[in-house]
Amino acid sequence: MERSLTMEVVRVTEAAAIASAKWMGRGLKEEADDAATTAMRALFDTIPMHGTVVIGEGEMDEAPMLYIGEELGLRNGGPQVDIAVDPLEGTNIVAKGTNGAMTVLAIADRGNLLNAPDMYMEKLAVGPEAAGKVDITASVTENLHAVAKAKNKEISDVVAVLLDRPRHQQIVEEIRAAGARIKFIQDGDVSAAINTAFDETGIDIMFGTGGAPEGVISAVALKCLGGDFQAKLIPEDEDQVLRCEKMGINVNKVLYLDDLVKGDDAIFAATAVTDSELMKGVQYKGAYCLTNSLVMRAKTGTVRFVEGRHNIEKKPDYVK
Repeated sequence: MERSLTMEVVRVTEAAAIASAKWMGRGLKEEADDAATTAMRALFDTIPMHGTVVIGEGEMDEAPMLYIGEELGLRNGGPQVDIAVDPLEGTNIVAKGTNGAMTVLAIADRGNLLNAPDMYMEKLAVGPEAAGKVDITASVTENLHAVAKAKNKEISDVVAVLLDRPRHQQIVEEIRAAGARIKFIQDGDVSAAINTAFDETGIDIMFGTGGAPEGVISAVALKCLGGDFQAKLIPEDEDQVLRCEKMGINVNKVLYLDDLVKGDDAIFAATAVTDSELMKGVQYKGAYCLTNSLVMRAKTGTVRFVEGRHNIEKKPDYVK
């Protein structure tokens, strides 16, 4: 992949964040999602590349979502890339005006990202210190102790993050029985996975089940950060099993980092819509607005926090 794509894709997440942030706190999650999706699609099609969405939240008959199989970019002979995308991670967060929403995507050379349906996925994420020390087939307790040892912590100081969902009750009970602590989130597990790689967030490990698109995006982020991400697809019905088989996916296989994102290069980009542990959300200042983004590349290990100042009068299409 060309190095210039790193800054090109952050323009995409910035545009989506600016467009969706106008809906913050208005109780209209679908409108916020549509604004982000529309902005992403428009900006993608200014980039000199030939991209294909290989995992996302929409199917072709569910437009305006960026659907699996959709082609993006100028498609004029530029690099051919896979795209994993969540135009607005945390639609409910934006609707309610709470913390942790962001626009997010990942790209890699063609054929290097997992091509899978939009379905549930069991996930396990850790930062660099615990990379290679955890195993999704092991128990929650074993993984907590592995992280504690890797980070030279008492088990009582280990903090696990997971979505606050009834389906996670057994995990919650095991974490507490082991003596570790829990930080619940309402939505946004890409942000949670990334936080395991930054000490300042206080998060050591992520457990739980969430969307597969977010899982692939998280895997790219942790590959860039030197962390680890493991997963197992969880079909809800026979139709999802058949779709996976059609895509050449064995639903019983544990998906390790190199299964989710192959090769040595991939790019991750995210822009905060509302405040999070790592970034400030979009702030409007009259004729301009401020954005804060995170963009990373696996090949070089470069991690950039990018602050943007955008003149809304000169970019009227960003805000509807």
